[in-house]
Amino acid sequence: MKNDKRMSPNKIYDVAGAAGVSLATVSRVLNGNHNVSEKTRSKVISAMKELDYTPNIFARGLGLNTMKTIGIMCTDSSDTYLANAVYYVEQKLRSFGYDALLCCTGNDYINKKKYMSLLLSKRVDGIILIGSQFVNNSPGSDNSYIIDASSEIPIILVNGYLAGDNIYCVMCNDHDAVYNAASDMIKAGHHDFVYLYTSTSFSGMNKLRGFKDAMDEAGIHIDKDRFHLCTKSISKSNDYLSFIYEKNLPFDAILTSDDSLAVGAVKFAYKHGIKVPDELEIVGYNNSVLANCTEPELSSIDSKVEQLSSNAVDLLMEVLGGGSVSNINTVTADLIKRQTTKF
Repeated sequence: MKNDKRMSPNKIYDVAGAAGVSLATVSRVLNGNHNVSEKTRSKVISAMKELDYTPNIFARGLGLNTMKTIGIMCTDSSDTYLANAVYYVEQKLRSFGYDALLCCTGNDYINKKKYMSLLLSKRVDGIILIGSQFVNNSPGSDNSYIIDASSEIPIILVNGYLAGDNIYCVMCNDHDAVYNAASDMIKAGHHDFVYLYTSTSFSGMNKLRGFKDAMDEAGIHIDKDRFHLCTKSISKSNDYLSFIYEKNLPFDAILTSDDSLAVGAVKFAYKHGIKVPDELEIVGYNNSVLANCTEPELSSIDSKVEQLSSNAVDLLMEVLGGGSVSNINTVTADLIKRQTTKF
């Protein structure tokens, strides 16, 4: 059987398939969980013996020679949102007695793949990917480096999505957050919008879709100049708004996918003598420290980075303990109103 099926001996998937059970059931057996029948336990143990299976990294993470170490990957530790998420994840892991190994990968696919392999070689018990830039959701995209890693250890995505048997996603409902903010601004009488966004990632596209859905529902036509993919930069946001302002394109409401772009909008208004919020209302995203650094202070959507980070660690601990966990977990954002809005 081994030769015919060409099983890879260190893949926990092989055991699950041979025993005809789920990955979670194998993990419960490895962890000594009593919520497994003797018949099922015997099937799993028999499959392990038949495949000459030695519990690997995943099993160690379930309490068998655990390294008590979790890998963390983020693309850019200088980014305010990602830096906060890394901090909260590391703090929560420490409360469970786990150490963390952090890899800052940048956006290059080769580097992401390399650092994933590096963390696996360090015998970590699980990996948390912070931010939606690790998954390419375009048709035909190669996310195999994540899927392959999940055959050995659990993978947690913070604000990203990828379907997989040992991949768990914790995300903010970005679509609803932007949709609700835009709808509130429409109800307050706004119809001339500009939407600035920084990314075509899973999170970025959900935000854009929320904006467009609110406009469509209200029957508001948005031409191409009114939503713009922009570098995450205060100056770039300021420059683009100045560009369309000088083209005599009217707007009285600005929504952005990141606070940095909203800060640029506040600076634009100041430069052109536009009163905020009386003549122009502005809403940012992430409720970062930047929201308190402008004058007037910035209204911003709180994407609950601390809650997301905490939930990600709680979920990973549940998986490592052999528990049954949903693959998709969401939190709801709140709009924090400050002085750049009056609705």
